Amino acid sequence: MKRRAIFISSIAAAMLVFMAAAVAGAERENKTSSLGALWSSAKEEGDDLGGPPTTVQEEEERHLDGGFSTLEGMLQWSIGHSDPEKLKEAALDIERLSSQDLKQRQVEIKELMDKLKTPSDAELMKIAINDLNNLSISLDDRHRALQELLILVEPIDNANELHKLGGLTAVIKDLNHSNPDIRTISAWILGTASQNNPFVQNQILELGALAKLMERAHSEFVEEAIKALYAISALIRNNLEGQQLFYKEAGDLMLQKILSNSSIDIRLHRKSVFLLADLVDCQLQSRSDTQLPFSSNHILLKSVVDLTASTDLDLQEKALYAVKSLLMLRSTDALVFKDICELDLALGRMKQQLLQLILDDQYKEYALDVENLRKEVELIFLRKLEKGKPTFTQPLGLTALQ
Repeated sequence: MKRRAIFISSIAAAMLVFMAAAVAGAERENKTSSLGALWSSAKEEGDDLGGPPTTVQEEEERHLDGGFSTLEGMLQWSIGHSDPEKLKEAALDIERLSSQDLKQRQVEIKELMDKLKTPSDAELMKIAINDLNNLSISLDDRHRALQELLILVEPIDNANELHKLGGLTAVIKDLNHSNPDIRTISAWILGTASQNNPFVQNQILELGALAKLMERAHSEFVEEAIKALYAISALIRNNLEGQQLFYKEAGDLMLQKILSNSSIDIRLHRKSVFLLADLVDCQLQSRSDTQLPFSSNHILLKSVVDLTASTDLDLQEKALYAVKSLLMLRSTDALVFKDICELDLALGRMKQQLLQLILDDQYKEYALDVENLRKEVELIFLRKLEKGKPTFTQPLGLTALQ
């Protein structure tokens, strides 16, 4: 977006001449020196286009964003920000020109405006992608190009065009860059572009980026690992093929390694627990009987249960929700949660902690909500334990002997 801004000062300078020529022409044709006549004419043309007239304030907001929607909008903005006396003087000077000279001046101005035309998002994306493909580009310029792409791919239409322009290939390539900041923002772009976008999700998956992102999730650079996890979550959310590939790449072991590391940045714990719960919820919604690798990974399950004792309230709540989702899977063995994960003890400790928080007005509302969730988890757990108990039948003939 910064590249758009550099055109505005040049455009503003040209607009003064443009308006003066327009006013002079209007005066010759309409025999009026009133600037208001030109203003009314512009608004009527806008009405003819089928839309409401654009106000100076609206165009000023567009100007601050780095561009104008139309030449008319640029004209209106310039009129609103020009000195009327200077504008009239410029109009008088141009009025002295012959008709031929005036037409020539208008042609020159039109050519200048064409050169100064603000580039479209697609053009800006091409510029950034060309920079990324330039092997001799400086590190700062590469970082700047990635930052521009990060903003540009937020609209879904732009994201859908990214691969066609060669952007996905260039960004994925930078996941292997020697600079961690470059790798971080590259992962960030992939996550932003694929957020709730199956079309882009599939493109990125086909290019083999998931395995690279899973590697980056273990980076010693925290921000890189965070953005990699963000990209993974965005890439496979509600995407069954992506989830199957995630499991094939030992996604449960990736999450286990993060969640069982008590010294790791807590933000990674939050994102990992959220990803786990999201994957389980997707399985529940699909009503599939396929057993997820999480069910048999006891280290992972215990790590999630242990996080319910976290002092970070947000992480604690996320972990509790993940436990609830896991318990709702048909393949989950409640005895594993009892004997190995010690969920009953964890829920008991959590209850005592929440009772203390309820006494604090600052946390009361939050604590009551989490306590309701805790009770729900406890009920599901106890019911599942009851279902899992073996049932015994009396041997034949026992009744007769009694």
